[in-house]
Amino acid sequence: MIKYSYVWERLEQIRREKPLVLSLTNIVVTNFTANVLLALGASPAMTKSEHEVEELTTHCRALVLNTGTPTMDQVHAMRLAAARAKKLGIPVVLDPVGAGASKIRIDAPKEFIRKEWISVVRGNASEIMALGGSQGRPRGVDSLHSSDHALDAALKLSASYGCVVCVSGEEDLIVSGQRVMKISNGHKMMTLITGMGCASTTLVAAFAAVEKDCFKAAAMGMAVIGLAGELSADLSSGPGSMAVSLMDTLYSMDEKTLEKIRYETEHLSGH
Repeated sequence: MIKYSYVWERLEQIRREKPLVLSLTNIVVTNFTANVLLALGASPAMTKSEHEVEELTTHCRALVLNTGTPTMDQVHAMRLAAARAKKLGIPVVLDPVGAGASKIRIDAPKEFIRKEWISVVRGNASEIMALGGSQGRPRGVDSLHSSDHALDAALKLSASYGCVVCVSGEEDLIVSGQRVMKISNGHKMMTLITGMGCASTTLVAAFAAVEKDCFKAAAMGMAVIGLAGELSADLSSGPGSMAVSLMDTLYSMDEKTLEKIRYETEHLSGH
């Protein structure tokens, strides 16, 4: 169980300490995700260069790997960053965008997970199912499945590689071992904004920068972005204004607002 007051403590810590979150991300979402991190209170850094990535990783408190527009050079830079982060005990959050849609989009995330560089994997149901061995292929970067369909794959990945697995959807699932948390905040208009899932990943990383328990960090990141989406949708006329309102909502979020987080937890046995 994660009380809203605990989420508030960690959010205040992010705003106070402004942890550096380094992102090796895709060209579509760089500006949006950087601004979301700033609105939350964290400090973003972006790179794609193998020549500086290890040095920057040394200075960060959380690392994001996002395979949304992958190149072989970027994958190599991700290897260098992830290996350095693992050595230094820095949490690594992986966003396997479009996993299964092409060879590089499935091979690179699987390699990172297999080498146990990854602390948290956050993807939609189709992406998590592809990583878990499902034969189905996603439609580009969009999910064709609900989060519940990916529960078995998430449990398998978590048990096999010791990472937390977050499945985003109408309801978000956070899986660690046999622990499962379901988060019900969010709004359907979030699916109409490019980079919303990627922004969720960066918020998970921001909370992982101040919270050692990655299960809790993933839950807090997903709850906060879901709640921000829910509240900003009510203030917006469409997805364009909602993208701006989302950042304003994250910036102004307070302890009272966090009381609106909705979640339930369970511990599976004999699954």
